[in-house]
Amino acid sequence: MEYPAAPKEGMHMDRNVGTIDRIARLVIAIFFIVANVAGWATGIAGLVLAVLAGMLLSSVASGHCPLYKMLGIKKTV
Repeated sequence: MEYPAAPKEGMHMDRNVGTIDRIARLVIAIFFIVANVAGWATGIAGLVLAVLAGMLLSSVASGHCPLYKMLGIKKTV
């Protein structure tokens, strides 16, 4: 039986996004998705909102924000 390799140094993503922040990101991502589906945002604006929604949903799911890490912010409350 093989076990997955341990993460290499520097590859570990600690959670740096708190619960309230994650809820806010989820609400904003849902709004961006609704704006796309409803046709409120089309063309480049729709594409930008779709990408931002994906980034927000990724940070909601993982609890990690690369920008927060770069800025040294840790909101785990």
